[in-house]
Amino acid sequence: MSKEIDSDRRRLLGAGIVTAAAAELAMMGSARAKSGGRAAPTGAKPGTSSSFGPLRQIDAGVLNVGYAEAGPADGRPVILLHGWPYDIHSYVDVAPLLAAKGFRVIVPYLRGYGTTRFLSGATARNGQQAAIAVDIIALMDALKIQKATVAGFDWGARTANILAAIWPERCDAMVSVSGYLIVNLEANKQPLPPRAELGWWYQYYFATERGRVGYDRNRHDFAKLIWKIASPKWDFDDATFERSAAAFDNPDHVAIVIHNYRWRQSLADGEEKYAELEGRLQRAPVIAVPSITIGSDFDGAAADGAAYARMFSGQRSHRVLNGIGHNVPQEAPQAFADAVVNALPT
Repeated sequence: MSKEIDSDRRRLLGAGIVTAAAAELAMMGSARAKSGGRAAPTGAKPGTSSSFGPLRQIDAGVLNVGYAEAGPADGRPVILLHGWPYDIHSYVDVAPLLAAKGFRVIVPYLRGYGTTRFLSGATARNGQQAAIAVDIIALMDALKIQKATVAGFDWGARTANILAAIWPERCDAMVSVSGYLIVNLEANKQPLPPRAELGWWYQYYFATERGRVGYDRNRHDFAKLIWKIASPKWDFDDATFERSAAAFDNPDHVAIVIHNYRWRQSLADGEEKYAELEGRLQRAPVIAVPSITIGSDFDGAAADGAAYARMFSGQRSHRVLNGIGHNVPQEAPQAFADAVVNALPT
């Protein structure tokens, strides 16, 4: 593959996400929000920490959740949420920075990742957005955490958005890479310009049986390709990738990922028990929780946050990280940790 073609693919992936988000936001209501300026990546060098140490397990809702914990047990809780195809190690450098500030840091494996397992073989392997958000509420209940700052990117940002929008009483503050990502199914049915559609190639691939089998057989190489496309300037080494890739060996990983993307395209049904919650999410709830949103090179023209500013009605600032790709917490851990600290009301 030539460097020119590879570079073009990277731009197209970001363009697809940005255009899709714009299509969804066009259907949503308006609200006022504050916006800030640009911020350069600062501080801790990525890759400083190699592991979390021993993980913990706890029954929460339909899952036995594997999670890392750092910081004092009586510290102010922060829940850090990863996305696809990533894992808890996106926060391996962020967690100690926050722990040093006195936070109690919780980093869970989402359903279908790492050591998180379903308690029953009969439970649907459902990847819809509402199910993942309910998992985190169940985890908070199991850990007896009444309120926490929630922060994430990719699936994790979407989940943080939902927690802040639907359960504001459980959230002190929110940090969200790429801003407002709550899925609107009707908006997702609308076709996009061809170049933007090309950025969604993997979602169309996952819609087919060939795609499901292909991802199952090649999940390691598939994930590594996505990492490179989504973060073209991140010079991660093989050890860094392999550490996260182990999380994709979860027996439910493929089923969760495939269902997540098929559900987004209205090609797979959600569960009835989440219908009421999903109905609320389809109405694009505005987020009033104090928030910091982050834009990066991955977001392309939407990096300035203007496209989704109206979806935040409370205290909100926006930061732009130039030269950083999609995996913001791992590529710019100090900047991400600073956002978590600064998101809390003063």
